[in-house]
Amino acid sequence: MRIAIIHYWLVGMRGGEKVLEALCRMYPSADIYTHVFDPAFISAEIQKHTVHTTFINSLPYAKRMYKKYLPLMPMALEQLDLTSYDLIISSESGPSKGVIPTSPAKHICYCHSPMRYIWNMYNKYYQTSGRLTKMMMPPLAHYLRTWDVAAASRVDEFVANSSTVAQRIKSYYRRDAQIIHPPVDTQAFRPVNARELSDHYLMVGELVSYKRPDLAVEAFNRMKVKLVVIGGGEMLGHIRKIAGPTVTVLGSQPFEVLQHHYARCKALVFPGEEDFGIVPVEAMASGRPVIAYGRGGATETVVAGKTGVFFHEQSIDAMIDAVLGLEKIDFNPADAVARAQEFRTAVFIDKFRSYANQITGQTTGQPSLWDDPRSAQIA
Repeated sequence: MRIAIIHYWLVGMRGGEKVLEALCRMYPSADIYTHVFDPAFISAEIQKHTVHTTFINSLPYAKRMYKKYLPLMPMALEQLDLTSYDLIISSESGPSKGVIPTSPAKHICYCHSPMRYIWNMYNKYYQTSGRLTKMMMPPLAHYLRTWDVAAASRVDEFVANSSTVAQRIKSYYRRDAQIIHPPVDTQAFRPVNARELSDHYLMVGELVSYKRPDLAVEAFNRMKVKLVVIGGGEMLGHIRKIAGPTVTVLGSQPFEVLQHHYARCKALVFPGEEDFGIVPVEAMASGRPVIAYGRGGATETVVAGKTGVFFHEQSIDAMIDAVLGLEKIDFNPADAVARAQEFRTAVFIDKFRSYANQITGQTTGQPSLWDDPRSAQIA
């Protein structure tokens, strides 16, 4: 089969790009199509493939201001010529599924989430936007929603990265979705001996409003307990401003620093609602428990009372109660590591390959993951 993978934009390596990496390993001859491509920030695995861009990539400052061109992306996708492909896999959280396949090609959409800024998080984005953006958002969002629903009808099969996202697909597109959790490189993390543990808690991730980093900082300010914050983003300055003497804001850090803090923290604090949430799995792979808001993808990875605890209201008091409640669980690092292994890259590859073969009718010719010489690197 000739295979095309459509990804919304390639300007950094986050969760969506980790899924793309796994797809690239599964289909080493696949071509990639994307709106914007900045190879300086993309992994070597992805760059092994032929990458095609839409006309968005040629627009002024596209690599930095690509989101400003969102209204043009539907047209850009529909101009792509995919007539030579037998299987199309779209990787969606920005516009990517809206391509026009040529029958009898199959189109599988791996959905990280329907576009948040026009669906489930529209009001939050609107409330935090400037005056000009607020004027433009209602008509543009209406147009994009109409197109997005039409684009969903061109997809043969949806795959969701979590039950939370599957429910959104059902609500917005009236379509069912197979659930295959995204790959996590659990092999990159290791627990440490108990004597190496620190007395600080840890928060990791992009510092944006919907992830609620402010909530964690205010809670640990009040408790006067140590918290280390790792991550950049639009709220970095604000978080540094409100951080009290027990909160250390490191900003973006190299991977080695992240590994170090994951393995040695008392627990990971995860105050936002995520579609899936790779960070809690990475913390568990490091042998550490998780204190998470009890909605979204974290409820599908963290085992309450065994690998962590939940709080069910995004308030300072609820978070403090959860931090104190963590002391009451019988936590075993081995349980956390074992739970994390259920989301390792090899599991994703086997499940997605099996599902894609089922949809396309391919029963032979695809090697097992365990016959792949690279399997030791991706397990």
